[in-house]
Amino acid sequence: MSRLIGVINLDHELDQLKELTYFRCGAAVPFASRYRLIDFTLSNMMHAGVHDIALFIRRKYRSLLDHLGEGRPWDLDRRRGGLFILPPDWNDPTDASLGDLQHVHNNLDFFHRSSGQTIVHAGTQHVNKVDIEDVYRYHRKKNADVTLVYKQIEQLESEHAPCVRLEIDEDGRVTGIHQEQDHHNIYLEIFVMDKSLYLDQVKHCIAHQDNHFFRDAIQKNPSGLRIYAYPYEGYHAVINSIESYYKNSMKLLDQQQYQALFQNQPVHTKIKYEAPTRYTDTAEVDHSLIANGCTIGGKVENSILFRGVRLEEGARVSNSIIMQKCVIRKGAVVENVILDKDVQLSPDRTLIGDARVPYVIAKNSVI
Repeated sequence: MSRLIGVINLDHELDQLKELTYFRCGAAVPFASRYRLIDFTLSNMMHAGVHDIALFIRRKYRSLLDHLGEGRPWDLDRRRGGLFILPPDWNDPTDASLGDLQHVHNNLDFFHRSSGQTIVHAGTQHVNKVDIEDVYRYHRKKNADVTLVYKQIEQLESEHAPCVRLEIDEDGRVTGIHQEQDHHNIYLEIFVMDKSLYLDQVKHCIAHQDNHFFRDAIQKNPSGLRIYAYPYEGYHAVINSIESYYKNSMKLLDQQQYQALFQNQPVHTKIKYEAPTRYTDTAEVDHSLIANGCTIGGKVENSILFRGVRLEEGARVSNSIIMQKCVIRKGAVVENVILDKDVQLSPDRTLIGDARVPYVIAKNSVI
């Protein structure tokens, strides 16, 4: 949809996944055996035909840049438009902008040159399959200034505690935005707003020394904007802690959960040409999700293995997440553990974590 401009704003996303975000931002964290968290946001925009996407990022972005490249998997390697990765570059000594407003103020050319007239703004901590085209149609139908996407959660979990909640009237208009813990309408950090209004609100916020666009322009709503809420009913997971990452990853071993995330429209990611996984005569695999390029000689149960994992004969992995190119030697035991990329576990070693709070090993470790 060429009338839409995508903005993926990582400025306020905290890197709370402990060892998994020591050397990368949260958007670059691997998920579901072959993806990164940002893939789901980019794929949603791709399926809506969004051809101009700005990525606002301030720190720990080397891994993310390597993953995104020129944006080819999401059809964003274009001569005109495409993916614009915009790290901070503040060269104007008179610049008075603060927070995420700096990204917009210092990259106004991106917005002025884009032919799109409507902004779709999103983050990456809420994994979902939102139909952005349908959100846009709803936005126009309601004649809204801003449309926020939310989901009504039946059972609130610990990961929902930091989330913003919406109060909504019978017509779908937002009457309150807050963080009351017992409220079930969770804001998915996706909103739609006309470009001209968006830029006017950015200018207003900067003039008043504000530093957080959503909070200062939308939540406080000093301009009296007509704010509506779009109800989303599909797959949703909040990834804002090791516990939520582990829990929501393991839920994908349930076929219904997996299909809810991956059926209908595909999720695109960086392409890697690797051989299929090889299972030796000693391999035993049960209820697990295993990517390509692995060599399995031991026992895997109730686990997720990313690309290129090597599990030697006699080794056992259960209730664990093993990321790219890890090597688990003969006789080793791994249970309730997350191994980041390129971890090597020596023969006959045993790692056992708690089922609720898994043991996490940082990338490139040798144990």
